[in-house]
Amino acid sequence: MKNFGGLLLALLLLAGAFEARAQKFGWVDSEFIMAKMPDYAKAQQELNAMSDTWQREIEAQKKDLDKLYRNYQAEEVVLTEPMKKKRQDEILKKEQDIKAYQNKQFGYEGQLFKKRQELNKPVQDKVFEAVEKVAKKKQLAVLFDKSGDMTMLYTNPAHDYTEFVLEELGLGAEDRNQPGPKGAVKTVTPPKTPTDPNFESDSGAPEPASATKPVAKPQRATKKSPK
Repeated sequence: MKNFGGLLLALLLLAGAFEARAQKFGWVDSEFIMAKMPDYAKAQQELNAMSDTWQREIEAQKKDLDKLYRNYQAEEVVLTEPMKKKRQDEILKKEQDIKAYQNKQFGYEGQLFKKRQELNKPVQDKVFEAVEKVAKKKQLAVLFDKSGDMTMLYTNPAHDYTEFVLEELGLGAEDRNQPGPKGAVKTVTPPKTPTDPNFESDSGAPEPASATKPVAKPQRATKKSPK
């Protein structure tokens, strides 16, 4: 019974190996695909504009903080202890406010993070739909993303379906995945045999003339009888 179980397991593993070998797979570069999409470029422009606005606001707040600190240093010698404490608390609160605003806009799950998800999701959905269509058309069992978290040490260009996805999105290059252009059929005229009897071939021997001359038959010499 134990031997039968081992044999059954070996048969299952062998069948799985044949099935895996029969399955087709491929890979795509999602970052390259999205970089070709106008919607993605528009989303990046909007994100960059928002990021620049928030960064300028933070820089302005830092300048205000620096001004508070320089004024405090200049007037410290004439301030009473309660006044110093009040100024120091103002500076500390300003620093905390700047950090809180920076985290709110640029931190994890901040405004920029949420806005990026909001603007990129429609683009990613289009890419996923196109990938699914290509996988079904090409009968692929698995499609990997070269731009994903999984490290791909080697990618065979023969399994690259990136251009097919671009074609599905209407962004394919005209010179990709198309049969090569057929050239015009040229008729080659065979060379004529030279008729000049003095013409020499590659072997150095004279070529025979096209017209043959009749060869005269040799005459027999008559033998004289001795007298």
